[in-house]
Amino acid sequence: MKNLLNLLRNKFFLSGIAFLVWMFFFDRNDAASQYEYRNKVNKLEEEKDFYNKEIAKADKELKELTTNVQSLEKFARERYLMKKENEDIFVVVDNKKEDQ
Repeated sequence: MKNLLNLLRNKFFLSGIAFLVWMFFFDRNDAASQYEYRNKVNKLEEEKDFYNKEIAKADKELKELTTNVQSLEKFARERYLMKKENEDIFVVVDNKKEDQ
């Protein structure tokens, strides 16, 4: 018990405890803020990975479109509903997708 009282009277121990309390709860970079920042960084890393995959997919598609005439024609027909002069186009719409 006497050792505990001596420890609590020690100015270095008290200043160390005060410093730790200040750093964990009152500082601008406290533990809760660090946790939020870490979560935000993880979320941004996931978004970065997603967009890098999308960029790679778009680059692959662009390369295919610039090198292959058949794929360019297929792309134009599917995405932009382009047609040749002697053709008719019928667009089939799925009602289930429209309701959602």
